[in-house]
Amino acid sequence: MSDAHPIRSRRPGLSAGALIIAGVVLAAIGAVGAWLQRDAPGRSAEPRTEPRTEFTANNPPAGLPTALTTGQHLRWSRCTSPPTARTGYDCATMKTPLDYRKPDGRTIEVALIRRKATGPNARRIGSLVLNFGGPGESGVSGLPEYLNQYKPLLDRYDLVSFDPRGVGATIPVRCGKTADDTGYDGTDACAEHSGALLPYIGTSHTARDLDLMRYLLGDERLHYFGVSYGTTLGAVYAHLYPSHVGRLVLEAPVDPTKDLNEAKVSQAKAVQAAFDRFAAHCAARIRHCPTGDGPEEAARRMARLADRLEKKPAPAGGGKNLDADDLALTVGDHLDLGTDGWAPLAKALTALIDHNDGGPLSKGEDDAGSADRAPAPRDNSRVALVAITCADSSLRPGSERLDRDQARIKAASPVFGAAWSTGVYLCYDWPFDGERATPQVNADGAAPVLVVGGTGDPTTPYPGARHMARALGDGVGVLLTAEEEGHGTYPQNRCVTKAVDKYLRTGRTPAVGTVCRGSMS
Repeated sequence: MSDAHPIRSRRPGLSAGALIIAGVVLAAIGAVGAWLQRDAPGRSAEPRTEPRTEFTANNPPAGLPTALTTGQHLRWSRCTSPPTARTGYDCATMKTPLDYRKPDGRTIEVALIRRKATGPNARRIGSLVLNFGGPGESGVSGLPEYLNQYKPLLDRYDLVSFDPRGVGATIPVRCGKTADDTGYDGTDACAEHSGALLPYIGTSHTARDLDLMRYLLGDERLHYFGVSYGTTLGAVYAHLYPSHVGRLVLEAPVDPTKDLNEAKVSQAKAVQAAFDRFAAHCAARIRHCPTGDGPEEAARRMARLADRLEKKPAPAGGGKNLDADDLALTVGDHLDLGTDGWAPLAKALTALIDHNDGGPLSKGEDDAGSADRAPAPRDNSRVALVAITCADSSLRPGSERLDRDQARIKAASPVFGAAWSTGVYLCYDWPFDGERATPQVNADGAAPVLVVGGTGDPTTPYPGARHMARALGDGVGVLLTAEEEGHGTYPQNRCVTKAVDKYLRTGRTPAVGTVCRGSMS
């Protein structure tokens, strides 16, 4: 299951049918990018100087050939891409079965990246594996980009990330006009260029890769930090391998109890509520507020603006235009930043309303696949997101339910509902069946898992955090609540950061019912 809503930016030149699919994205692709941009100042670590001792695990994943377990060793070397990883990082590849039901069959290579721990060997706990969301986010590119978020943990952990199946340098999904094209040209193109891979890139397969990764990294138990979609991956791992659970943090959790379209309804309500809080703040605190005197007036003004942009999109710089769907998506990106995004949002809306300038609102949009990212692996995050989501979800509704779900999403939000509702077509004609309507995440017997949810999260609504903690099982899921706006609270909220860091260093969870005060307090 995924926290799906439309993509943050769209490429020109796609057919209308392709845009319906390519325009749909899980919140974490855009939202995680926005969330992770809010770096915490002053978080640094000193380099290590003493000789390093490598760890060894004695519990390889069951059922795999020894060539992949005891016979395989990660060969770390200096990273050659992305350019941001050429100093201070090591890269390696890990061989795994393409199909875990046929472990002696075809293998694939999973791309890994590591930043070595800086603290004393005697205090090093092991590796902390990071997943930045999506699905579709490259961990190999992401770790250098987001390192400052996690630097204080380098005193106790190697920080490790990876490109999940279908992403970046790990059997990348291709759905463009050619096998090298990272664009989206419809489901037939996906089947043509990646049909042999598509049944094997879902979250449960990646969770099995995680357990092999844990073993090869030398850890008896997996220590993991997952954000947004990364919480689904971490929870599925805990379900599959409860005895191998170490210290798992699930931040901004996806709701494991809702299918794709149910999640879109909840998300539309949450992002509308976040916009209403912004509009109330704007009316009370910002001079010449572009959204008027409160939420009701804001909805009317946004409707008029969307109608104007539908008829004639606004120029947004670089040859791009901003239309009605883009308006909803880019406003949502600002709301993901929490209160930090409110003043820029007001300024950007003023530029758009008064001067027909869409540039400030669309500034910072993802430029996935652009030539200036070379020589890093070309970013295929959009198509990977669709492919992984549809591999996970068995939801293939008929036209009657599609119409009903689309109407429900539109009704849930006057500002965002129309744009969000196109997501009902995400897996409509996907060429392969999905695994389940909702993921299995119960992990009875696992060590405590820390679930962190923000009450004002517009992308993964807070009730999903409660549902995730409950679904993991009694004594397993421990919920930490933050009264914060925005998608994600670590490391922006000091109370959350203190509790999460303490858990990762000591294994001690906060007391049941702990609430961290923040921007909504």
